[in-house]
Amino acid sequence: MKVKISLIEVMLICITFTSYSQNQIIGKWLSADKEGITEIYQQSGKYFGKIIWLKNQNDNKGNPYTDTENPNKLLKNRPLIELIIIKDLRFNNNEWKDGTIYDPESGKTYNCTIWLTSYNTLKVRGYWGIFYQSQTWTKTK
Repeated sequence: MKVKISLIEVMLICITFTSYSQNQIIGKWLSADKEGITEIYQQSGKYFGKIIWLKNQNDNKGNPYTDTENPNKLLKNRPLIELIIIKDLRFNNNEWKDGTIYDPESGKTYNCTIWLTSYNTLKVRGYWGIFYQSQTWTKTK
């Protein structure tokens, strides 16, 4: 028995596979140091990530930690929970790139590339010129 597949069916399969591949990043990811969880989501064709959990959410007075290292004085009082730290990533060739990642511990923003090494393992790389640092994040439920 011969199976005939039309060009339209092949295109639909390719589009479905590409859409599935690029959305594998969506979810909740535990940082390498296990101190925080970042939720990655898609908005307007780009990918973003926000902090949704911190092991230590409050200071010794019970106040939520804020973005104290931010170079913009107007933003120093933003709570770290719900802070968007990954912005404007685009999916291309099995990587999410051309966006930025913000480090609230230093107040610095870096160019960013992310890729999956397995279904539940994400490599997150921040670039500063020719230098870079990578972390491995793990998918949570």
